Amino acid sequence: MGSAVGNYQDHFNYKVVSQFAIATIVWGIVGMLVGVVLAAQLVWPEITFNIAWLSYGRLRPLHTNAVIFAFGGSALFATSYYIVQRTCQVRLFSDKLAAFTFWGWQAVIVAAAITLPLGISTSKEYAELEWPIDILITVVWVAYAVVFFGTIMQRKTKHIYVSNWFFGAYILTIALLHIVNNIEMPASLFKSYSAYSGTQDAMIQWWYGHNAVGFFLTTSFLGMMYYFIPKQAERPIYSYRLSIVHFWALNFTYMWAGPHHLQHTALPDWTQSLGMVFSIILLAPSWGGMINGIMTLSGAWHKLRSDPILKFLVVTLSFYGMSTFEGSMMSIKTVNSLSHYTDWTIGHVHSGALGWVAMITIGSLYYLIPRLVGQKDMYSTRLIELHFWIATLGVVIYIAAMWIAGVMQGLMWRAFESDGTLTYSFVESVKASYPFYVIRLIGGLCYLGGMFLMAYNVYKTLQDKKFIDAPIPAPLVMAH
Repeated sequence: MGSAVGNYQDHFNYKVVSQFAIATIVWGIVGMLVGVVLAAQLVWPEITFNIAWLSYGRLRPLHTNAVIFAFGGSALFATSYYIVQRTCQVRLFSDKLAAFTFWGWQAVIVAAAITLPLGISTSKEYAELEWPIDILITVVWVAYAVVFFGTIMQRKTKHIYVSNWFFGAYILTIALLHIVNNIEMPASLFKSYSAYSGTQDAMIQWWYGHNAVGFFLTTSFLGMMYYFIPKQAERPIYSYRLSIVHFWALNFTYMWAGPHHLQHTALPDWTQSLGMVFSIILLAPSWGGMINGIMTLSGAWHKLRSDPILKFLVVTLSFYGMSTFEGSMMSIKTVNSLSHYTDWTIGHVHSGALGWVAMITIGSLYYLIPRLVGQKDMYSTRLIELHFWIATLGVVIYIAAMWIAGVMQGLMWRAFESDGTLTYSFVESVKASYPFYVIRLIGGLCYLGGMFLMAYNVYKTLQDKKFIDAPIPAPLVMAH
């Protein structure tokens, strides 16, 4: 993946951006393929022939780590490195450190892909990786922070564009979350024990877990949104002031919402209520950001007819608005008593993961990739259009099936006879969920099919072309 230009300081470093962009698509296919296998296992439990390392309990953490950290993480490295160079008008702070972040992050992903199917796991959700891999993640992340903030320190523009604020907040917060949640005592090379126990362990895990959603999957991708939507719409962001209010309000509020994962558990009641209150408050900055993104299209709505990339970027905002509203509502104790432990939660997670995170990534990459080889457009606009409709249909089928299954499960589990016995056994709720699991599998297959279309389109776009480090333009006076 050579660069046509050497390490000249008057050119942007697009090599590392292109490496992460291609890795994003590869890991997207891998992570979603594992998801489809898991969906199939819930329909046909024998489909993996009872092989231990292909069992549901081993593949499920592999799926979450692959889609969050391999697919989502690679997308964030690619776009943050691209955006920070373009908006600061300088080359990345260190080419060698940037290259280290790429190979180091791929090493983390491969280590996860080997250890998780073997059952080597801390059993902490989204933090299953054992201590040697945790240390590697920390080293890569520190290098990432040095490259990112070093680039901002060298900027030629007076102004720090709002996307970089979002990326900066996510980099710092993820470092804090990762270190605190993974304080553990190694017992051997492949086994460690958490420094926390019982309710404290659960509390710290969901402070980490929810903020992984809040910062790794929301704040960071909003940095993407604030750059690529104005670029693709060729309109300035609707309200720059609102973007700053959105930034501070979101970051201050998100940190307190974690306890809503532990409603009706051994967690102290006041902590559960605090998590609920902050989750409801969180709706205001979330919707402020969504409105800011959608209103950026004022005067450009006609472009949606002919621009499928813009369709991805706008529909993703609708999913962002919907899933943040849903998350706030599900944190309310009375709603949570119905939704907790049901497939409603799975539907909610995937409306955010597929509808928001994946679609904003796909739209951003369709904008970004041709520019890495000095072109403006992808190989086929019609394939992007087809991808958009397949992906949207896939998400809607998936989440609708899970909503119906989840509400049904919640109602069946809480149904009592007049003598106080349960109306339904647990297995009856499983049997009733079966058709919805089949529908969910169809939705997942649609989404995975869209990723294969994207891979083909990207392959044809890059075929017989070299990645070019674009020259840094003369400093611009940026008015906001």
